[in-house]
Amino acid sequence: MDVKSPLVVVLGTGGTIAGTGAGPDDVAYQAAQLSVGQLLQAVPGLSGVALEARQVAQVDSKDMDWSVWQALARQVQAALAREDVGAVVITHGTDTLEETAYLLHRLLDVDKPVVLTAAMRAATSAQADGPRNLGDAVRVAERAARQGQSGVVVVMAGVIWPGCAVRKAHSWHIDAFDGGGCEPLGRVADDGVVLDAMPWVPPGGAGWSWLDRAPPPRVEILTSHAGADGRVVEALLAQDAKAGDPVKGLVVACTGHGTIHQGLTRALEKAEQRGIQVWRSSRVARGGVQCREGDRWPAAGSLTPAQARVALMLDLLGVPPAHLAG
Repeated sequence: MDVKSPLVVVLGTGGTIAGTGAGPDDVAYQAAQLSVGQLLQAVPGLSGVALEARQVAQVDSKDMDWSVWQALARQVQAALAREDVGAVVITHGTDTLEETAYLLHRLLDVDKPVVLTAAMRAATSAQADGPRNLGDAVRVAERAARQGQSGVVVVMAGVIWPGCAVRKAHSWHIDAFDGGGCEPLGRVADDGVVLDAMPWVPPGGAGWSWLDRAPPPRVEILTSHAGADGRVVEALLAQDAKAGDPVKGLVVACTGHGTIHQGLTRALEKAEQRGIQVWRSSRVARGGVQCREGDRWPAAGSLTPAQARVALMLDLLGVPPAHLAG
Protein backbone atom coordinates (compact mmCIF):
# COMPACT_ATOMS: atom_id res chain seq x y z
CA MET A 1 0.00 0.00 0.00
CA ASP A 2 1.25 3.47 -0.87
CA VAL A 3 1.08 5.19 2.51
CA LYS A 4 1.35 8.57 0.81
CA SER A 5 -1.94 8.06 -0.99
CA PRO A 6 -4.11 5.67 1.02
CA LEU A 7 -7.33 4.69 -0.70
CA VAL A 8 -10.41 5.29 1.45
CA VAL A 9 -13.40 3.05 0.77
CA VAL A 10 -16.71 4.69 1.70
CA LEU A 11 -19.55 2.29 2.46
CA GLY A 12 -23.13 3.58 2.55
CA THR A 13 -25.91 2.11 4.67
CA GLY A 14 -28.55 4.85 4.46
CA GLY A 15 -29.74 6.91 7.42
CA THR A 16 -30.65 10.56 7.81
CA ILE A 17 -27.38 11.58 6.18
CA ALA A 18 -28.90 10.15 2.98
CA GLY A 19 -32.38 11.49 3.70
CA THR A 20 -34.38 13.93 1.59
CA GLY A 21 -37.48 16.04 2.06
CA ALA A 22 -39.70 18.30 0.02
CA GLY A 23 -37.92 21.39 1.29
CA PRO A 24 -35.50 22.77 3.89
CA ASP A 25 -37.66 21.57 6.80
CA ASP A 26 -35.56 19.74 9.41
CA VAL A 27 -38.37 17.34 10.40
CA ALA A 28 -40.33 16.31 7.31
CA TYR A 29 -37.97 14.00 5.44
CA GLN A 30 -37.48 10.36 4.51
CA ALA A 31 -34.23 8.66 5.48
CA ALA A 32 -32.04 6.55 3.18
CA GLN A 33 -32.82 8.11 -0.22
CA LEU A 34 -29.45 9.22 -1.64
CA SER A 35 -26.61 6.93 -2.65
CA VAL A 36 -23.21 7.15 -0.98
CA GLY A 37 -21.84 8.42 -4.30
CA GLN A 38 -24.29 11.31 -4.22
CA LEU A 39 -23.30 12.10 -0.65
CA LEU A 40 -19.64 12.34 -1.61
CA GLN A 41 -20.46 14.68 -4.49
CA ALA A 42 -21.86 17.14 -1.95
CA VAL A 43 -18.63 17.26 0.08
CA PRO A 44 -16.20 20.02 -0.91
CA GLY A 45 -12.43 19.67 -0.69
CA LEU A 46 -12.06 15.94 -1.34
CA SER A 47 -10.67 16.18 -4.88
CA GLY A 48 -7.20 15.18 -3.71
CA VAL A 49 -8.37 12.13 -1.76
CA ALA A 50 -8.39 8.67 -3.34
CA LEU A 51 -11.94 7.44 -2.81
CA GLU A 52 -14.01 4.42 -3.74
CA ALA A 53 -17.74 4.32 -2.91
CA ARG A 54 -19.98 1.31 -2.46
CA GLN A 55 -23.61 1.01 -1.36
CA VAL A 56 -24.05 -1.80 1.19
CA ALA A 57 -27.61 -1.09 2.29
CA GLN A 58 -30.22 1.66 2.17
CA VAL A 59 -32.07 1.62 5.49
CA ASP A 60 -33.27 3.95 8.18
CA SER A 61 -30.96 2.86 10.99
CA LYS A 62 -33.88 2.34 13.35
CA ASP A 63 -34.44 -0.77 11.20
CA MET A 64 -30.84 -2.02 11.45
CA ASP A 65 -30.67 -5.78 11.90
CA TRP A 66 -28.34 -8.77 11.84
CA SER A 67 -28.55 -9.24 8.07
CA VAL A 68 -27.39 -5.67 7.40
CA TRP A 69 -24.59 -6.10 9.92
CA GLN A 70 -23.54 -9.25 8.09
CA ALA A 71 -23.49 -7.48 4.72
CA LEU A 72 -21.61 -4.52 6.17
CA ALA A 73 -19.03 -6.71 7.90
CA ARG A 74 -18.34 -8.61 4.68
CA GLN A 75 -17.75 -5.36 2.81
CA VAL A 76 -15.52 -3.95 5.55
CA GLN A 77 -13.50 -7.16 5.64
CA ALA A 78 -13.14 -7.27 1.85
CA ALA A 79 -12.04 -3.65 1.68
CA LEU A 80 -9.52 -3.81 4.51
CA ALA A 81 -8.00 -7.01 3.10
CA ARG A 82 -6.87 -5.09 0.00
CA GLU A 83 -3.33 -3.77 0.08
CA ASP A 84 -4.31 -0.56 -1.71
CA VAL A 85 -6.98 0.33 0.88
CA GLY A 86 -5.86 2.37 3.85
CA ALA A 87 -9.16 2.90 5.65
CA VAL A 88 -12.92 2.45 5.54
CA VAL A 89 -15.55 5.12 6.17
CA ILE A 90 -19.17 4.12 6.85
CA THR A 91 -22.18 6.39 6.48
CA HIS A 92 -24.89 5.37 8.93
CA GLY A 93 -28.05 6.54 10.63
CA THR A 94 -27.78 8.02 14.13
CA ASP A 95 -30.43 5.90 15.86
CA THR A 96 -28.37 2.69 16.09
CA LEU A 97 -24.93 4.13 15.39
CA GLU A 98 -23.67 3.25 18.86
CA GLU A 99 -24.61 -0.42 18.35
CA THR A 100 -22.93 -0.79 14.97
CA ALA A 101 -19.82 1.07 16.15
CA TYR A 102 -19.49 -1.18 19.20
CA LEU A 103 -20.01 -4.31 17.10
CA LEU A 104 -17.32 -3.29 14.61
CA HIS A 105 -14.99 -2.37 17.46
CA ARG A 106 -15.28 -5.88 18.86
CA LEU A 107 -14.79 -7.61 15.50
CA LEU A 108 -12.11 -5.49 13.78
CA ASP A 109 -8.99 -7.66 13.45
CA VAL A 110 -6.65 -5.70 11.16
CA ASP A 111 -4.40 -2.73 11.83
CA LYS A 112 -6.40 -0.24 9.78
CA PRO A 113 -8.92 2.47 10.74
CA VAL A 114 -12.70 2.26 10.39
CA VAL A 115 -14.54 5.57 10.73
CA LEU A 116 -18.32 5.91 11.03
CA THR A 117 -20.27 9.09 10.52
CA ALA A 118 -23.89 10.19 10.26
CA ALA A 119 -26.06 13.29 10.31
CA MET A 120 -28.76 14.82 12.46
CA ARG A 121 -30.28 16.73 9.54
CA ALA A 122 -31.38 15.42 6.16
CA ALA A 123 -29.37 16.23 3.06
CA THR A 124 -32.06 18.69 1.90
CA SER A 125 -32.21 20.54 5.21
CA ALA A 126 -31.10 24.16 5.39
CA GLN A 127 -28.90 23.00 8.30
CA ALA A 128 -27.60 19.81 6.67
CA ASP A 129 -24.63 18.55 8.67
CA GLY A 130 -23.94 15.47 6.56
CA PRO A 131 -21.45 17.03 4.12
CA ARG A 132 -19.30 18.42 6.94
CA ASN A 133 -19.45 15.17 8.91
CA LEU A 134 -18.61 13.02 5.89
CA GLY A 135 -15.77 15.29 4.87
CA ASP A 136 -14.38 15.20 8.41
CA ALA A 137 -14.69 11.41 8.53
CA VAL A 138 -12.77 10.97 5.28
CA ARG A 139 -10.00 13.28 6.48
CA VAL A 140 -9.76 11.47 9.82
CA ALA A 141 -9.63 8.11 8.03
CA GLU A 142 -6.97 9.24 5.58
CA ARG A 143 -4.80 10.74 8.29
CA ALA A 144 -5.17 7.66 10.49
CA ALA A 145 -4.15 5.44 7.57
CA ARG A 146 -1.06 7.56 6.95
CA GLN A 147 -0.09 7.34 10.62
CA GLY A 148 -0.75 3.62 10.95
CA GLN A 149 -3.56 4.00 13.48
CA SER A 150 -6.12 1.25 13.87
CA GLY A 151 -9.49 1.00 15.54
CA VAL A 152 -13.09 2.08 15.18
CA VAL A 153 -14.12 5.68 15.73
CA VAL A 154 -17.17 7.86 15.12
CA VAL A 155 -16.82 11.39 13.76
CA MET A 156 -19.73 13.73 14.43
CA ALA A 157 -19.94 17.51 14.71
CA GLY A 158 -16.17 17.88 14.51
CA VAL A 159 -15.47 15.44 17.35
CA ILE A 160 -13.77 12.02 17.20
CA TRP A 161 -15.29 9.47 19.60
CA PRO A 162 -14.13 5.91 20.37
CA GLY A 163 -16.47 3.40 18.73
CA CYS A 164 -16.65 1.33 21.92
CA ALA A 165 -18.01 4.21 23.99
CA VAL A 166 -19.92 6.58 21.70
CA ARG A 167 -23.64 7.05 22.27
CA LYS A 168 -26.47 9.29 21.16
CA ALA A 169 -27.09 11.75 23.96
CA HIS A 170 -29.60 14.16 22.43
CA SER A 171 -32.57 13.45 20.19
CA TRP A 172 -32.18 16.42 17.83
CA HIS A 173 -29.12 18.59 18.54
CA ILE A 174 -26.46 18.74 15.81
CA ASP A 175 -23.85 17.74 18.40
CA ALA A 176 -25.97 14.84 19.61
CA PHE A 177 -23.21 12.36 20.52
CA ASP A 178 -20.81 11.94 23.41
CA GLY A 179 -18.63 9.29 25.00
CA GLY A 180 -20.63 8.62 28.15
CA GLY A 181 -17.82 9.93 30.31
CA CYS A 182 -14.98 9.07 27.91
CA GLU A 183 -13.10 12.03 26.54
CA PRO A 184 -12.98 12.70 22.77
CA LEU A 185 -10.03 11.20 20.93
CA GLY A 186 -9.62 14.40 18.95
CA ARG A 187 -11.36 17.05 16.93
CA VAL A 188 -11.60 18.32 13.38
CA ALA A 189 -11.22 22.06 12.93
CA ASP A 190 -13.48 24.09 10.66
CA ASP A 191 -10.73 24.11 8.03
CA GLY A 192 -10.56 20.29 8.04
CA VAL A 193 -7.36 20.00 10.05
CA VAL A 194 -7.48 16.90 12.29
CA LEU A 195 -6.36 17.59 15.85
CA ASP A 196 -5.63 14.39 17.79
CA ALA A 197 -5.57 14.47 21.56
CA MET A 198 -5.63 10.83 22.67
CA PRO A 199 -4.53 7.47 21.23
CA TRP A 200 -7.23 5.34 19.62
CA VAL A 201 -8.69 2.42 21.55
CA PRO A 202 -7.24 -0.87 20.20
CA PRO A 203 -9.85 -2.92 18.31
CA GLY A 204 -11.29 -6.08 19.82
CA GLY A 205 -9.81 -8.36 17.16
CA ALA A 206 -12.43 -11.11 17.33
CA GLY A 207 -12.75 -11.41 13.54
CA TRP A 208 -15.66 -11.11 11.15
CA SER A 209 -16.63 -14.77 10.83
CA TRP A 210 -18.68 -14.60 14.03
CA LEU A 211 -21.39 -12.69 12.18
CA ASP A 212 -21.87 -15.53 9.70
CA ARG A 213 -23.49 -17.64 12.37
CA ALA A 214 -27.26 -17.65 12.02
CA PRO A 215 -29.72 -17.30 13.50
CA PRO A 216 -28.19 -14.93 16.06
CA PRO A 217 -28.99 -15.49 19.74
CA ARG A 218 -32.11 -13.59 20.73
CA VAL A 219 -31.41 -10.97 23.39
CA GLU A 220 -34.02 -8.50 24.64
CA ILE A 221 -33.78 -5.29 26.68
CA LEU A 222 -36.01 -4.67 29.70
CA THR A 223 -36.31 -1.60 31.90
CA SER A 224 -36.60 -1.54 35.67
CA HIS A 225 -38.94 1.20 36.86
CA ALA A 226 -41.40 2.06 39.60
CA GLY A 227 -43.98 -0.71 39.73
CA ALA A 228 -42.04 -3.15 37.53
CA ASP A 229 -43.74 -6.43 38.43
CA GLY A 230 -42.01 -8.76 35.99
CA ARG A 231 -45.03 -9.63 33.87
CA VAL A 232 -43.10 -8.72 30.73
CA VAL A 233 -40.55 -11.41 31.60
CA GLU A 234 -43.31 -13.91 32.32
CA ALA A 235 -44.89 -13.12 28.95
CA LEU A 236 -41.55 -13.73 27.22
CA LEU A 237 -41.17 -17.07 28.99
CA ALA A 238 -44.70 -18.09 28.02
CA GLN A 239 -44.04 -17.13 24.40
CA ASP A 240 -40.78 -19.05 24.40
CA ALA A 241 -42.71 -22.23 25.05
CA LYS A 242 -44.37 -21.77 21.63
CA ALA A 243 -41.70 -19.99 19.60
CA GLY A 244 -38.83 -21.49 17.66
CA ASP A 245 -36.41 -18.70 18.62
CA PRO A 246 -36.45 -18.54 22.42
CA VAL A 247 -34.81 -15.70 24.31
CA LYS A 248 -31.21 -16.50 25.24
CA GLY A 249 -30.35 -13.32 27.09
CA LEU A 250 -31.89 -10.33 28.84
CA VAL A 251 -30.26 -6.95 29.41
CA VAL A 252 -31.90 -4.89 32.13
CA ALA A 253 -31.72 -1.11 31.92
CA CYS A 254 -31.54 -0.78 35.69
CA THR A 255 -32.25 2.11 37.99
CA GLY A 256 -29.26 3.88 39.49
CA HIS A 257 -26.11 1.81 39.79
CA GLY A 258 -27.60 -1.46 38.62
CA THR A 259 -30.57 -1.86 40.96
CA ILE A 260 -33.70 -3.77 39.95
CA HIS A 261 -37.26 -3.60 41.28
CA GLN A 262 -38.02 -6.59 43.52
CA GLY A 263 -40.96 -7.68 41.37
CA LEU A 264 -38.81 -7.74 38.25
CA THR A 265 -36.02 -9.46 40.17
CA ARG A 266 -38.25 -12.42 41.01
CA ALA A 267 -39.23 -12.83 37.35
CA LEU A 268 -35.59 -12.61 36.25
CA GLU A 269 -34.69 -15.35 38.70
CA LYS A 270 -37.23 -17.59 36.97
CA ALA A 271 -35.72 -16.69 33.60
CA GLU A 272 -32.26 -17.54 34.89
CA GLN A 273 -33.49 -20.94 36.04
CA ARG A 274 -34.50 -21.61 32.42
CA GLY A 275 -30.97 -20.92 31.24
CA ILE A 276 -31.45 -17.28 30.17
CA GLN A 277 -28.44 -15.08 30.84
CA VAL A 278 -29.15 -11.79 32.60
CA TRP A 279 -26.91 -8.74 32.42
CA ARG A 280 -27.34 -5.39 34.14
CA SER A 281 -26.84 -2.00 32.50
CA SER A 282 -28.20 1.36 33.60
CA ARG A 283 -30.89 3.65 32.31
CA VAL A 284 -28.85 6.54 33.77
CA ALA A 285 -26.94 8.56 31.17
CA ARG A 286 -23.54 8.53 32.87
CA GLY A 287 -21.54 6.13 35.01
CA GLY A 288 -22.85 2.76 33.89
CA VAL A 289 -22.81 -0.24 36.22
CA GLN A 290 -19.58 -1.47 37.78
CA CYS A 291 -19.13 -4.91 39.37
CA ARG A 292 -19.55 -5.06 43.12
CA GLU A 293 -19.18 -7.88 45.61
CA GLY A 294 -22.39 -9.80 46.08
CA ASP A 295 -23.87 -8.99 42.66
CA ARG A 296 -26.11 -11.73 41.33
CA TRP A 297 -25.88 -10.74 37.67
CA PRO A 298 -22.98 -9.37 35.63
CA ALA A 299 -22.59 -5.64 35.17
CA ALA A 300 -22.23 -4.22 31.65
CA GLY A 301 -19.75 -1.55 32.67
CA SER A 302 -20.17 1.75 30.87
CA LEU A 303 -22.03 0.25 27.91
CA THR A 304 -25.47 1.58 27.11
CA PRO A 305 -28.31 -0.98 27.27
CA ALA A 306 -28.24 -1.18 23.45
CA GLN A 307 -24.47 -1.77 23.39
CA ALA A 308 -24.78 -4.28 26.22
CA ARG A 309 -27.30 -6.21 24.13
CA VAL A 310 -24.72 -6.47 21.33
CA ALA A 311 -22.06 -7.52 23.83
CA LEU A 312 -24.30 -10.24 25.29
CA MET A 313 -25.16 -11.52 21.80
CA LEU A 314 -21.45 -11.81 21.05
CA ASP A 315 -20.85 -13.51 24.38
CA LEU A 316 -23.58 -16.07 23.66
CA LEU A 317 -22.03 -16.71 20.26
CA GLY A 318 -18.76 -17.55 21.95
CA VAL A 319 -16.81 -14.49 20.83
CA PRO A 320 -13.65 -14.13 22.95
CA PRO A 321 -14.45 -11.93 25.94
CA ALA A 322 -13.61 -8.27 26.08
CA HIS A 323 -13.82 -5.80 28.91
CA LEU A 324 -17.52 -4.99 29.17
CA ALA A 325 -16.86 -1.28 29.21
CA GLY A 326 -15.46 -1.65 25.68
